[in-house]
Amino acid sequence: MELLTKQMQMLTVKCQAISQVTFDEDLNVPDVKPDVGRMIQKKGEVLIEDVQISEGAAYIKGELVISLLYVGDSEERRIHSLQGRLPIGETLHLNGLENGDKVRLKWEIEDLSLQLINSRKLSIKALVTFMAGVDETGEVRLPIGLVEEDISQKKQPISVMGLAVHKKDTMRIKEEIALASNKPNIYELLWDTIEVRGLDIRTEDDKVTVKGELFLFALYSGNDDNNSLQWLEHSVPFAQEVECLGCAMDMIPNIEVNVSQSDLKVKLDGDGEERMIGVDVVLELEIKVYEEEELSLLLDVYTPLKECIPIRETQTLESLLVKNFSKCKVNDRVKVEEDQGKILQICHSDGMVKVDDTRIVENGIQVDGVVQVRILYIVGDDDMPFYSMNAMIPFSHVVEAKGIDQNCVYHLRADLEQLSTTMIDSDEIEVKIVMNLNALVVRQNPQGLISGIEEQELDKEKLHNMPGITGYLVQPQDTLWDIAKAFYTTIDTIMELNELESEEIKPYDTLILMKKVES
Repeated sequence: MELLTKQMQMLTVKCQAISQVTFDEDLNVPDVKPDVGRMIQKKGEVLIEDVQISEGAAYIKGELVISLLYVGDSEERRIHSLQGRLPIGETLHLNGLENGDKVRLKWEIEDLSLQLINSRKLSIKALVTFMAGVDETGEVRLPIGLVEEDISQKKQPISVMGLAVHKKDTMRIKEEIALASNKPNIYELLWDTIEVRGLDIRTEDDKVTVKGELFLFALYSGNDDNNSLQWLEHSVPFAQEVECLGCAMDMIPNIEVNVSQSDLKVKLDGDGEERMIGVDVVLELEIKVYEEEELSLLLDVYTPLKECIPIRETQTLESLLVKNFSKCKVNDRVKVEEDQGKILQICHSDGMVKVDDTRIVENGIQVDGVVQVRILYIVGDDDMPFYSMNAMIPFSHVVEAKGIDQNCVYHLRADLEQLSTTMIDSDEIEVKIVMNLNALVVRQNPQGLISGIEEQELDKEKLHNMPGITGYLVQPQDTLWDIAKAFYTTIDTIMELNELESEEIKPYDTLILMKKVES
């Protein structure tokens, strides 16, 4: 017997690993920088230079870049910044990894601490978690029927999600921002932050569109008599397309976007003056796009003329349960430490969503975590006006997903859409946050797929001992298919003999059965 099959691409995780790297280093203040009087704000960034693949292992090479904004320990009390670079060389063991495999790599700075040893030396302690994985594409042949039409076939309509596109790509956002006319030229760029907010990712015919906003902050000293401190906040909306052959609007995207590179530089304007800030951001896209198809899956076959023994292979088929674009709003108040003085003005705030725990609950996904918020502000101290504070704003939210259970897997994307900080009074700040918690929930269905059919001669002795006509009492869970197969007849014959209008039968009904073969 010849099977008719539908070929589909499936994506599975080949291997994955997690590794934590600890840093405990001292950083000397460069000779060109003044002594550190008071630290204002710190940040860390992981830069990956190379990932070397060998059998069973991936070697990560890069650096952890530490930046510090501080008040100099001198009479002028000027604000300065410095940077330290700590090398990263870490091997992640991935069972089954081979040359040619593409490694998915993510990282998270779990903890970052800077302490003053003395005015010329800092102690840096950090913990970075690396998460690596390798996906594998395979073909699955789904049995949908037989070439032979005279064989009885049991089928079931199913929805199956197969992989349509799997690729990596990048997109670059470049912008130049001019200073306001009442601002002095830039003498030195001291501090900057770049955030991506409000991501909106969609599939279209042969392309993926990515929309969002870059939120920029730059603190600089002006090129005037007293090198006055100035700052700039700016948002850059962007909308770009990435070629994605094989994509369609009705497909199911699972796309991750990460900032792989960000840079702010001082540039000259048309008059040759340093009044422009150039922004250069590279986004890395991990694109997985799925297509859902409605199929009629072949479950079983039989004929009264011979024994048909299906050969089965277990495969896990996936179907879409739900896509949910959910928003979570959080409001909180934070107090300034008493020894930092009274707030006069908020300069800038930025944040990052950190999901600590997710779990399946009734009809949804419970998501718990914090938004790590940094606030840079000015107090009424002419000598040392700038201060910074960190706040952990907790959140708990249920992303609705009706019908979800333990047989489902989900992919969650959490990103910041809005963040605002407002002074309530001189020692308290209100924080308002809007997050996007987007979930893709997939049901996993293990199936014993028919890969072939073994044919054997009928058991003559068994057939000889079976009566040609018999009465049968329908048992619970019986179907006409089961009865016809067991008694070497056909569903049509049973329905005709018993004058049935449909294949529905009730427990404890009596049916007349007639075998279709001669013993």
